[in-house]
Amino acid sequence: MRQGFSNEKYLKMQSEHIKERIAQFDNKLYLEFGGKLFDDFHASRVLPGFEPDSKLKMLLQLKDQAEIVIVISAKDIEKNKVRGDLGITYDSDVLRLIDAFRDRGLYVGSVVITQISGQDSAKLFRRRLENLGIKVYQHYKIDGYPSNIAHIVSDDGFGKNDYIETKRPLVVITAPGPGSGKMATCLSQLYHEHKRGVRAGYAKYETFPIWNLPLRHPVNLAYEAATADLNDVNMIDPYHLEAYGVTTVNYNRDVEIFPVLNAMFEKIYGKSPYKSPTDMGVNMAGNCIIDDEVCREASRQEIIRRSFTARCGLADGTRTEEEVYKINLLMEQCQVTDHDRKVVDAALKREQETGAPAAAMELQDGTIVLGKTSNLLGANAALLLNALKELAQIPHDVHVISPAAIEPIQTLKTAYLGSKNPRLHTDEVLIALSISAATNADARKALEQIPKLAGCQAHTSVMLSHVDVSTMKKLSIQMTSEPRYEKQKNYH
Repeated sequence: MRQGFSNEKYLKMQSEHIKERIAQFDNKLYLEFGGKLFDDFHASRVLPGFEPDSKLKMLLQLKDQAEIVIVISAKDIEKNKVRGDLGITYDSDVLRLIDAFRDRGLYVGSVVITQISGQDSAKLFRRRLENLGIKVYQHYKIDGYPSNIAHIVSDDGFGKNDYIETKRPLVVITAPGPGSGKMATCLSQLYHEHKRGVRAGYAKYETFPIWNLPLRHPVNLAYEAATADLNDVNMIDPYHLEAYGVTTVNYNRDVEIFPVLNAMFEKIYGKSPYKSPTDMGVNMAGNCIIDDEVCREASRQEIIRRSFTARCGLADGTRTEEEVYKINLLMEQCQVTDHDRKVVDAALKREQETGAPAAAMELQDGTIVLGKTSNLLGANAALLLNALKELAQIPHDVHVISPAAIEPIQTLKTAYLGSKNPRLHTDEVLIALSISAATNADARKALEQIPKLAGCQAHTSVMLSHVDVSTMKKLSIQMTSEPRYEKQKNYH
């Protein structure tokens, strides 16, 4: 794959810039990490060459000075919000993040539940964390946030939040996803630190939108598509333009909250160190793009994928019409349609030819592989098997899994486990392939090709089961589906 981003340059520039920012504050720095601290697959998709764990590598250079505070919104707990890339709920991801940080030698100080307004699910989650020995703090919904500065910056605003006890000079505030309340948590801590006579600072490490790219650059539009459920809007930073006469890009929530941050710094220092939301940031990603067109095309493809995901979510009741409408507008701004995704037309054509659900995958070299529905395999399972055979250069008519090996699995599913669908899912095909690999050289050769599927594009003519979606994500295949079920039923 063509690279559009220099990860090596990014790590060097970013680490130097963060160290410079830390040096501006001599006691305590609250560093808000926007987006994913690791597993930042969105960034790796729209900036080919960006490694998903780049920000984590950055933090490991400062691990002796840093502690991590994980933030989750009570609203997200209440509605069981799911991380789209991993398919797990935000509260489950908090537990995953704690384990992942600790496994890497990072200190996790506590968890903060924000926007609390009596949700029972938040109380249950707090009890679960405390039973695991994890410190939990509560921050509450504040009336008038973010516009009523006098109320927010008072004992009845931030003052009613729990003070988070921290031990290290660098406090990293992160979360399972956007909209969790990271910035408000930082601001609340600045207020409480000031009351305790501590001179603390704040900075923001946010990858998107990229401040020194044009407002309508596809990379920035892809960020809007990724946060369509939050109603985030990229905009010119008016404060930066007024202060420096330079046009930069930020997003609405940071622009809205800037007067609050400014007012707080003025109370702490008598004068704010920042003249704009852009000043708050430390992101150097825009300086590390080495092929702009590669990043533009990758971002256009990301927006198309987001559109399919939103439409499928509308079909299964997990997304709204507003999200679909917003992403479709972004597609129009980028002048792309569904047909600009090669695997879409390939899958639909195969469905028309066979009269049954079909699937298509684009391998890394541009080869298109197809899969059709059969008595033994679903279209997606057939696609996966055909892709592995293509990569292993095994002729299409050679069976790497014998029908005799598949039939017992079908019997188990239908006769003993009560499934009405006898066809194998993708995970079941991989298990059958693994078993066959013990005695079949072709099966073993096909199995060895699995790492080459990472980053491949795929599309199915109908919506997939949760099992198939999960398996494709684990294989790092970038999957989309038509927003319709194979059979029209009220319950799927």
